[in-house]
Amino acid sequence: MRMLVVMLIRDLDWLVALADNEHVTDTAAILGVSQPTLSRALGRVEDELGVRLFERVPQGLVTSPDGELVLSAAREILERHQQLLRDLETRLDPDRGTVRLAFVDSMATSLVPQVLREFHQAAPLVRVELAQESTHDVLRDLTRGAAELAITAARPDGDFAWVPLQVERFVVVVAPSHRLAGRRQVALSELAGDELVTTPVGYGHRTLTDALLSDAGISPTVSFESADLATIEGLVAAGLGVALVTEAMAGLSGTVGLRINDARARRTIGLTWRSDRALAPPAARLRDHIVAHARK
Repeated sequence: MRMLVVMLIRDLDWLVALADNEHVTDTAAILGVSQPTLSRALGRVEDELGVRLFERVPQGLVTSPDGELVLSAAREILERHQQLLRDLETRLDPDRGTVRLAFVDSMATSLVPQVLREFHQAAPLVRVELAQESTHDVLRDLTRGAAELAITAARPDGDFAWVPLQVERFVVVVAPSHRLAGRRQVALSELAGDELVTTPVGYGHRTLTDALLSDAGISPTVSFESADLATIEGLVAAGLGVALVTEAMAGLSGTVGLRINDARARRTIGLTWRSDRALAPPAARLRDHIVAHARK
C-alpha cells in the first residue's frame, strides 16, 4: 500500500511537470528519468482515469480539457501532501511537536499544572493537547490512540506501561455544622444514615468509595452525583451530604476533612501509555519529564 501511494504521488508530480514543460523529452531530462519511463507513467494515469490528459502536437503537448481538471486536482493533492509532511515533521519534533495528554478530573488543580509548568519551561515550543476526563474515558482515549499519555488512578489491563506517581489518602469531608465536624478521625461505619455525594457509577472514584463503604457494612443513599471532586466538596459544604475525597480537596469550600481509620482508603495515581507501540519523540520527552518529576 505504501508503495502504491508513493507511486501515485510521484506520477502526479510528473504529470504536473509535463503540463508545465509541455514536452516529454524535455520533462524527462529535467526529472532525470528516461522518456519511456515518463511516457509509461502518463499512460498509467490516463488508463486509471479513462481520459486523455494531453493532446500531442508537433511542438510537444497541449493539456486537454479533461487534463485541466485532473491537473487542478493533482496540484491540490501534491500541495496537501507536502503540507502533511511538514505537519508530521513538526508534530514529531521533540522540540516543537505535539503530545496529547489525558488525565482524571481530580488531577486538574494539582499534579497536572505542576508538571506542565516545569515542562513548558524546559520545552516551550512543544504543544500539549489536554483532555480532562473520567478514568473510563481516559483509558478509552488511550486505547484508541486519541491520547498518547494518561494520568489515571486505575492501572489498565493489557499492553500498557505504568509508572506510579503519587499516593493519595482519602478523607471524609463534612459540613462545619455536621455532627462529626469536631472529630479528627472517623470510622466509615459512622456514616450510616448520612446521605452521600459522590461520582457517577462507572467512575474509578465511585468504585473505590462503594467498596470501602460496603466493607464498612453501610450503603448510604446517594443525594448528588458529579464527575468533579471540587463540585462534590462544594455540595458537602452546603450541607447536602458527606463525601469521600482526596486530602487535597478537603476545605476548599469550608468543609472539614476527617481522616479515615482504614489503611485502604487511598489510591495510587500513575502515568500510563501503550507499550505495544513506540511513543513519538514529544510524547516520550513529556513522559520522561513526568517520571523524573515523580522521582524527585
